Amino acid sequence: MSANHPAAIQAWHALVRDPDKGRLRSLLADDVVFRSPAVHTPQAGVDLTQAYLWAAVQVLGPTLTYRHEWYDDRSAVLRFSATVDGLEIDGVDIITWNDDDLITEFTVMTRPFKGLQALIQAMGAALSR
Repeated sequence: MSANHPAAIQAWHALVRDPDKGRLRSLLADDVVFRSPAVHTPQAGVDLTQAYLWAAVQVLGPTLTYRHEWYDDRSAVLRFSATVDGLEIDGVDIITWNDDDLITEFTVMTRPFKGLQALIQAMGAALSR
């Protein structure tokens, strides 16, 4: 990862390449909030966010490819593609972080609808494990 990538994003990419549940927790601020296209309400706190992001890394990780990224001082938008149950998913991760480079907000948006439905089912199964 090049030096011009923000530290929080370098850490996220390293985690996606080499998943580790403990390392995931170390990337998250205690008051982090996760927003999902599958869940109506924001999921607040490190425990819930870790659970959702760990499930996402398990479900999407094997086929996840980040295609383009945009940054400012404290946030990034990462456009990705992945395959779930044979369906191509296109989406974005919107990530914000604090002064300590800990993630404070993680929002996911995906399309198309059929891909989102497959993702919801796969995430449900991963969360129940």
